[in-house]
Amino acid sequence: MGNRLKELRESQQMSARHVSFKLGLSQNMYSSYERGEKEPTVSTLKKIAKLFNVSADYLLGLSDEKWTQKKR
Repeated sequence: MGNRLKELRESQQMSARHVSFKLGLSQNMYSSYERGEKEPTVSTLKKIAKLFNVSADYLLGLSDEKWTQKKR
């Protein structure tokens, strides 16, 4: 997950400090997610997915598709 978080953050030209502020986390906590030292809670995972507009499955490495396809 860490690599995907860092890739998403950098692709949006955001600093780790800015992302942590948007998520309501300390910069150290967010950075530990990017380094793979810690895993976010489910509620934080949802916030990250919404912030970067990607699926939780993508963040967790369960899918290579960034967005989920909605059923019609």
